[in-house]
Amino acid sequence: MQTQRFIVDMRLVFASNNAHKLSEVRAMMPSGIEVMSLRDVGFEAEIEETGSTLSENSRIKAETVYEWLQAHGNPLGTDGVFADDTGLEIDALGGEPGVYTARWYKKEPVIPLPEGKEPADEKMIFRANRRKALTALQGKDERGCQFKTVITFIKSAPSHPEGKEITQVEGIVRGEIAREEYGEGGFGYDPLFIPEGYDKTFGELPPEIKNSISHRARAMEALANILKCTK
Repeated sequence: MQTQRFIVDMRLVFASNNAHKLSEVRAMMPSGIEVMSLRDVGFEAEIEETGSTLSENSRIKAETVYEWLQAHGNPLGTDGVFADDTGLEIDALGGEPGVYTARWYKKEPVIPLPEGKEPADEKMIFRANRRKALTALQGKDERGCQFKTVITFIKSAPSHPEGKEITQVEGIVRGEIAREEYGEGGFGYDPLFIPEGYDKTFGELPPEIKNSISHRARAMEALANILKCTK
């Protein structure tokens, strides 16, 4: 019996340990490209996202990991690093939470949590953020919003003045915020987000549909086109 081998044409580091993101990104990446997490390459430091925009934070994460790999001799022979930053931008709230999407529950006005304590895990954080969105939109008919993902890709480029080449791409999907949570799939704000052209939230839609139309899918498609030219 012949053993089928996975041929790796390119090995990239995704600047994240988020299991949900990793699963989505790996499913979206073209065959032949291996996606490694920060844990896979031994990066354990906390990256401070000090940017004021999604683009800035995406670049900070990618550059931090790229420079760390270079300083450690890139022992696994990776071909580049990419990082994403994603934000939910709600029209009626002037584009909030935007760059604060992941930890919006901490931003003023702080919404008291049902548990009466600081979220202890990712699920509690997601729940707190969704509760804040529903509270902020209470009584509002305007529910329009968009998810936006910005991906920064960095690869070595000896001929470049900085010795590296940096490219950014983005993906956007429009939709609206539901009036209550629906579905248990996905993560983050997925149980609240109804994409244009559908009557179900990302939390209700099958993963294969979400992964074909989402903001991250569109940004990943743009990245895949770049990688085709890189190989």
